[in-house]
Amino acid sequence: MAQSNDLYDAILNGDAKKAITATQAALAAGAAPLQLISESMVPAMDEVGRLFEAEEYYVPELLLAGRAMRSALELLRPLMIASGEKLSTRVVIGTVKGDLHDIGKNIVGSMLEGGGFEVIDLGTDVSPEKFVAAVKEQRPQIVCLSSLLTVTMPAIEDNYRRIEDRGAAYAGESAYWRRSCHSAVCQRDWRRWL
Repeated sequence: MAQSNDLYDAILNGDAKKAITATQAALAAGAAPLQLISESMVPAMDEVGRLFEAEEYYVPELLLAGRAMRSALELLRPLMIASGEKLSTRVVIGTVKGDLHDIGKNIVGSMLEGGGFEVIDLGTDVSPEKFVAAVKEQRPQIVCLSSLLTVTMPAIEDNYRRIEDRGAAYAGESAYWRRSCHSAVCQRDWRRWL
């Protein structure tokens, strides 16, 4: 089956209801869940990213596209679990303890999901112990930490030290504080993890 243009368009236009309808129609027509992800959802989110970089889309469009994509994924996840299909790379993401800001985290999480990653979102105000427990339990290849408040930015370093020996690549950055990620993976070409 070729790409579901309706699903692609729904995600690109940030229309969650149409994304659900298009996903249901594609599944009824015999499309496999991973096929929909790789042929419709990933290309749509790639285009959303391109439009954002070109300053044709802004944060609201990113959030709407991410919501549409997550709506479609919610239909696909149970089918993938039942069939034993898995996404290739698992990511744990969360906002560090003391910080309740989540817009940036949600955008990154949506873009990662749209890129074919399995994303486990721990939410906001996440303690170092919860990050470590998630790394032990979920065994992710990548851990993403978010922080907006200057008073919570040192928590990124604290979390890094606690998860460093767990074998997960670490990507931690804040809006104002940019530091080396030590021996961890902090690179633009995240697709190598697929």
